Amino acid sequence: MAVNENKWGILYCPKRSFRAAARWESIEKSLRAHRIDYDYIQSENSGSVDRLVKMMVNNGYRTIVIVGGDSALNDAANCLMQLDSEARSRIALGVIPNGMMNDFAHFWGFREGEVEQTVEWLSKRRIRRIDVGRMSYRNKRGEACHRYFLNCVNVGLIAAIMNLRRQTRHFFVSRTLSFLFSFVLMVFQRLEYKMRLHINGETIDRRVMTVCVGNAPGYGQTPNAVPYNGLLDVSVVYHTEMAQLVEGWYLFLRGKILNHRSVHPYRTREVEFSEISQAMVGIDGRLMNTPVAPISIRVEQEVINFLIPE
Repeated sequence: MAVNENKWGILYCPKRSFRAAARWESIEKSLRAHRIDYDYIQSENSGSVDRLVKMMVNNGYRTIVIVGGDSALNDAANCLMQLDSEARSRIALGVIPNGMMNDFAHFWGFREGEVEQTVEWLSKRRIRRIDVGRMSYRNKRGEACHRYFLNCVNVGLIAAIMNLRRQTRHFFVSRTLSFLFSFVLMVFQRLEYKMRLHINGETIDRRVMTVCVGNAPGYGQTPNAVPYNGLLDVSVVYHTEMAQLVEGWYLFLRGKILNHRSVHPYRTREVEFSEISQAMVGIDGRLMNTPVAPISIRVEQEVINFLIPE
């Protein structure tokens, strides 16, 4: 049976934390204070987000709010992209950041510790139609597949680092500590990969450390990317000496990675990889196990309604 179209459907994706229950109590208190009419479901695990968002869509919720991080948002966006444009236009997607990585929420100004402010902003229902990226590829069985993303696709070293960061976050409460520990472990990772990619008519055929294709700031690697201009920003990082690598991480942490001499930025509507060697591929911070080249990445313009701050 369809629900009141003004009622929110809220999907709570708890972090692995002893404060998970307290976190939801804080959010629930703010929802009640703002007189939000809502139904709430808690995800069992990361694999359940897609199924639960589909259930909300099928039950007629027009506002779906994800209490989670980039990966949960990615699952929700992919679920919405399975709808036809007319059905999708009736739904607005929102976020209350609560993940290990919340960079897409941070881009808009949402912060984990500011629940009251976030709920107040969401209650205003200010909607912006945003772009998503689409990665088309073949899996290891040769089957044609695709996956959408809100933030970025990483190919190479940074995909491996983001994977290490997720793993070490379970041992370190601090995001900064997990990031720094991942940087130390990076020394033991493969630092460059043979790649062939095509951007704006140019072919890059050489050994590359990492490539970031950003629909948004891309965890600091595509800092000028915005999800509403119909374009993708691409940062290609060539091999560098260890001293320059340390300098690069310093600039990365300060949000000035494009100033590094080994970083080559592009802006485009599409990028194609015809070879990626054994490079890992990550999408919105989640490692993907199946993609093999050729890989094509392009932007789908203004296809999702997203709730943004005032």
